[in-house]
Amino acid sequence: MTGTEQLIVLVAGLVAGVLTSTVGVASLVSFPVLLAVGLPPVVANASNTVGMTPASLSGSFGYRRELREHPVVTVAVTVTCAAGAVLGAVLLLALPPSVFEGIVPWLILFTCLLVGVQPRVSRWLRARQIGDAPEPRTEMSPVTAFFATLTGVYGGYFGAGSGVMMVAVLGFGTDLGLRVVNALKTLAVLAANLVASLIFLVAADLDWAAIVLLAAGSVVGGYVGSHIGRRLPDALLRGLIVLAGITAAILLLR
Repeated sequence: MTGTEQLIVLVAGLVAGVLTSTVGVASLVSFPVLLAVGLPPVVANASNTVGMTPASLSGSFGYRRELREHPVVTVAVTVTCAAGAVLGAVLLLALPPSVFEGIVPWLILFTCLLVGVQPRVSRWLRARQIGDAPEPRTEMSPVTAFFATLTGVYGGYFGAGSGVMMVAVLGFGTDLGLRVVNALKTLAVLAANLVASLIFLVAADLDWAAIVLLAAGSVVGGYVGSHIGRRLPDALLRGLIVLAGITAAILLLR
């Protein structure tokens, strides 16, 4: 890489780090940049996962107050996404890169729809409850854990939009506030990226120059993004998540 390309990758890591802790579509910034500077798709994908792991680590640290509020669901998110990411990383190394190209954009669009309508659907369901109001759901049910694991599989395989998917899963599967859900989403990305990175370090071709540059930018961006995400009003944050997801899907459809 030239000096200019190195600077571009560094800045891409910074921007993607902020997105990791806010709207959750970081790979749609960092991954295309790695392709643009000449990395092959599978090398770029694996290198992007390793290089962006510090963003979710610093972002999760920035959200540590929110993550301590519900320790049981915090552990559940970590375990399910880490377990799913093992399968996702293996699929990335074993399958042709084009396998999920057709379905991923539509999956992200559907997830955006779920994130957008979730508050209204949840209010409608609560209004139809007969008798006393149900207790708030502050832990993951088996169904929610299943879909969280699937999100981990996708995160280990490609990951673009996986944060948006986790917001939808936790939004429908729990009654936690969006601020906490966003923190858990960042932790889910960390769990998936960390497990996938360990596999890629052993079994994948990596570009270490790109990894170091992405990591240097993303570790700062992830921490900054956590403070931004904590301060955004729920309606604005939800709208930005939906907008980012739709943008990601459109870019993937091109």
